[in-house]
Amino acid sequence: MNGIKMNFDTPITIQQGDSLAQFLKHPVFEKISKVADEEGREAFVIGGFVRDVILGRPSKDIDIVTLGSGIEFAQKVAHFINPKIKVQTFKNFGTAMFRYKNLEVEFVGARKESYNRNSRNPIVKEGSLSDDQNRRDFTINAMAIDLSGKNFGKLVDPFGGINHLQLKTIKTPLEPDITFSDDPLRMMRAVRFATQLGFEIEKETFEAIKRNSSRLEIISKERIADELQKIMASKQPSRGWYLLDESGLLAYILPELLLLKGTEVINGCGHKDNFKHTLQVLDNVCLKTENIWLRWAALLHDIAKANTKKFIPGIGWSFHGHEFLGSKMVSKLFTRLKLPLNEHMKYVEKLVLLHLRPIVLAEEEVTSSAIRRLLFDAGDDIDDLMLLCEADITSKNDEKVRRYLLNLVQVKEKLLEVEEHDKLRNFQPPVSGEEIMATFNIKPCKHVGDIKNAIKDAILDGIIQNDYTEAYSFMLKKGEELGLTKV
Repeated sequence: MNGIKMNFDTPITIQQGDSLAQFLKHPVFEKISKVADEEGREAFVIGGFVRDVILGRPSKDIDIVTLGSGIEFAQKVAHFINPKIKVQTFKNFGTAMFRYKNLEVEFVGARKESYNRNSRNPIVKEGSLSDDQNRRDFTINAMAIDLSGKNFGKLVDPFGGINHLQLKTIKTPLEPDITFSDDPLRMMRAVRFATQLGFEIEKETFEAIKRNSSRLEIISKERIADELQKIMASKQPSRGWYLLDESGLLAYILPELLLLKGTEVINGCGHKDNFKHTLQVLDNVCLKTENIWLRWAALLHDIAKANTKKFIPGIGWSFHGHEFLGSKMVSKLFTRLKLPLNEHMKYVEKLVLLHLRPIVLAEEEVTSSAIRRLLFDAGDDIDDLMLLCEADITSKNDEKVRRYLLNLVQVKEKLLEVEEHDKLRNFQPPVSGEEIMATFNIKPCKHVGDIKNAIKDAILDGIIQNDYTEAYSFMLKKGEELGLTKV
């Protein structure tokens, strides 16, 4: 493997060539090359791994395409490396994979595909390397490096993928209408790669996405959700959402966001473009956290503004109750988008519901009682809620932004003070319902709930401390008011 010559078909910088040469020195490529030569077959590393190595991006997933059976070749390579390596086979897809030195290596036989217009599931036949590259989604994902014999290290790049990497361009290898009509998920992937890599989608390719956007309807929601999650995990996800809007794809994914677009002016009074505001909040959040569910909360925090928009003469535009309605919409949107209906959804619901509370506190006198109730409602998510609130301040009025941020600092300081004194994060009543029933010898009934709520309110209002002794005494007093007697 020493002294490898990188033999490229198209121009490439020395730095990029060196990075590929370094990766090709990895022992897994030497093993694959040796088995390929012994078998008298051709083998290539192809796709995303080649792209990412040239771009200097970390990549642990290696796709190997070979002429003939990919499963058979994977088993022979694995056995050559170490007979104990376990090979996972997926016969329905003609693929096999194994893990080796922190890498995941997947093998498939070169193939060509044809599609039925009403399905994204292709009819697959054995093919050549050229057939396999033709079926790839984009030129930057169609590059292959020969791992066999005298051609080891040669870049096979029939569509100019290297040049498109240098130009930061997303382009289909073949005519884009055919590429997207065959597999409409590729339209989502174009947006995702443009977002992840900071690339531009080539004009004709983008126009083809617009023409074929309705084809997205035949794609499963799960596959779309996977692409959305990758967009949301990128450095600047707003770019992806703007592209989804401009391409027409957003109408088939999250039309509720489209309703936030635009401004309206009545009697000289206008409101902000809530679509642009939402995406600015999303990017603001991304500057501070990689928490993808907090990012979803940012995207959905104003989702109900279109449903609650109202102009009130003498006052202006109102979106009263949008946080309550928005919170209720979250579960429906997660269900439709096939996002997880678990604690992540509940977390997003909570943040959407509470996102105005700290802002309201910042505008008023910050009372200990209001802070206690905010801590009680937010629990361990209070820090994320405050981050979302800071991100939500997007006014073009610098003085207004400065004032809001200063007020939020005061809210934070009060939160720390109250939390340290009252220990209300993830509050649990000092006196349980079981103890209330035992104390007054009663069965589950309305009185039990009334007493528990009274204790909670007394603590949150500062009437008693978050302390067992004070709570127990308060319980006895409240029970007496309700005509209950301690046994």
